[in-house]
Amino acid sequence: MSQDWWRGGVIYQIYPRSYQDSTGNGQGDLNGITQRLDHIASLGVDSVWISPFFKSPMKDFGYDVSDYRAIDPCFGTLDDFDALLARAHELGLKIMIDLVLSHTSDQHDWFAQSRQSHDNAKSDWYVWADPKPDGTPPNNWLSIFGGSAWQWEPKREQYYLHNFLTSQPDLNFHNTDVQDALLDVVKFWLDRGVDGFRLDTINFYFHDQKLRDNPALSPDERNASIAPAVNPYNHQNHLYDKNQPENLLFLERLRRLMDKYDDRTIVGEVGDAQCGLDIVAQYTKPGRVHMCYAFDFLSPEPLSAQKTQNILSDFANKAPDGWPCWALSNHDVVRHATRLSTTAGRKQYQMQGALLLSMEGSACIYQGEELGLPEADVPFEALQDPYGITFWPEFKGRDGCRTPMVWDDSAQAGFSSADKTWLPIDPQHLKMTVAHQEEQNDSLLHFYRQFLAFRKSHTALVSGKTTALNATPSVLHFIRIGDSGDIFCAFNFTDEPQTIPFEQAGDVLTASGFTPQLANGALTIAPHAAAFIALKGNS
Repeated sequence: MSQDWWRGGVIYQIYPRSYQDSTGNGQGDLNGITQRLDHIASLGVDSVWISPFFKSPMKDFGYDVSDYRAIDPCFGTLDDFDALLARAHELGLKIMIDLVLSHTSDQHDWFAQSRQSHDNAKSDWYVWADPKPDGTPPNNWLSIFGGSAWQWEPKREQYYLHNFLTSQPDLNFHNTDVQDALLDVVKFWLDRGVDGFRLDTINFYFHDQKLRDNPALSPDERNASIAPAVNPYNHQNHLYDKNQPENLLFLERLRRLMDKYDDRTIVGEVGDAQCGLDIVAQYTKPGRVHMCYAFDFLSPEPLSAQKTQNILSDFANKAPDGWPCWALSNHDVVRHATRLSTTAGRKQYQMQGALLLSMEGSACIYQGEELGLPEADVPFEALQDPYGITFWPEFKGRDGCRTPMVWDDSAQAGFSSADKTWLPIDPQHLKMTVAHQEEQNDSLLHFYRQFLAFRKSHTALVSGKTTALNATPSVLHFIRIGDSGDIFCAFNFTDEPQTIPFEQAGDVLTASGFTPQLANGALTIAPHAAAFIALKGNS
């Protein structure tokens, strides 16, 4: 695999609590992931991103870290991780781990010391501020999880900043000792052999030191791409609580460390509803992170030809030297089989998968996406996600996309031998197991394997540049340019066959059951289908 394996690589995301239980306690673990690596390798992906498994009180299920160098006992041990890493490498898979650097758990030793006084060795490692004269928080910043982003600490008679739960205090990146400590964490895992990192909330690292209020957004400027519409977080333009220019220097420090190791990569998560792609453009410039993703394809709005063209054009214009990483689903949003679906169902889902894997950039596939799993229906009494519990029922939280992976027809769908799993398995998923789909030649599982193989056989789809990007109200089309030949790609977003002019010489490529018709200077694409044409004379 090349030094730039990440460029056009396909990343398979695992939510470890829900992938495979090897102990019978009802939740997934590292040894369970190791047991299922053969399935992942069979898909033809390049790497695996594992959501956090570090020691944690699990208030936010691993995104609240209390020790960056330890595995939480519920997931296993460092030896278990080493075994997982070794087996993945045997199978030709890279391993990327999810680092949460913007904040820790309030049970981290750093915070336990910081909260004690104004003058201890770590007193400035978190974001502390005095109250206003009337005792209220220092400004109007809000937590994504609801309420003020400030929590009172009686020992210091100050507030600390938390962009998420009150038990997730934000680190003070303006303190270079904090930066150094976090870079040591990165080095620890690089030395252990990990191939890269997914960096959680990468644009939240720095805050405005003047603690200026965020300005309000008018109702017509708000959108629900980052937080649900019922969350007042959307009422602000987050100019000061994140997205600070100082972050660029830290990312350059991080990249210099990464470059000391061969063949490693970073993908950063950028969460911002107003200027996500602008931030991605800044962060992916040479010398910073290798790639980032924003929430443009993870938002609740329907996916259309024009919307897709706008996103791709915006990225190309704003980040001509950058490299994107696209995703349609992950552990934080409603699964796209539900979120982006219409009555077209399976056909539409296949077209969306082909689109994801044909756009210039790298791609993330979330566990169960290869099965077409819809969002699970988790009743309130079974909810685990504090976000959903706060905003129920208008927003049901993230548990619906985090339910256990379904493997076969045995108890608990082969996920666990326990009588009860940490989240319930949705009955509608039981007809969509890996074993069930293995037996169906036309299953979505086979579609993903076939399309990933098709993609790898055409380098233009992996790492080629994009040209001739265009969209009608019905069809998106573009050309990917490759050393071994250029490929014309077209996608029909409608319920009706669509015909577009096509005068170039080319051969229709067979790709996972898509059967477009090319004749008499016209290309006809079936409803919710794709077309791939190998262009002649353009190599």
